[in-house]
Amino acid sequence: VKRCFADVDMVLHAGDLTHISVLEAFGNKKVHAVHGNMCGYQAQVELPGKKIIEVNGFQIGLTHGTGYYHNIEERLYNAFGPLDCIVYGHTHKAVCHCLGKTLFVNPGSFSATGRHGASGTYAIITVGEKLDANIHTVEPIR
Repeated sequence: VKRCFADVDMVLHAGDLTHISVLEAFGNKKVHAVHGNMCGYQAQVELPGKKIIEVNGFQIGLTHGTGYYHNIEERLYNAFGPLDCIVYGHTHKAVCHCLGKTLFVNPGSFSATGRHGASGTYAIITVGEKLDANIHTVEPIR
């Protein structure tokens, strides 16, 4: 975790952290987190289901997502309304694309959660004159 997030200013965690103590891995970083359907009781009580963060004038929605994966981005857009970016989880499938004027980012699963032996993934969102995001693969420690 420290290696992948060493150069970031802020962490957005889209849920399924299982236990609230997972957030301690980010050290002194500013962390915004929401609970997911795989979170324990403490995380579900202490973390919201969704939130909107403003970063340098950009509105970013953060949620885990629920229900069937079909049309999840459309449902999230309808839940939040028009935002610059919506970060979500739930499907554990890494995506980074625009629908209309909204950037949708799903970082995937950092620990891969046993998803067919796949490597873990995470996303880095760069905030400048516009928002840009890229998916990264967690490189094994050698």
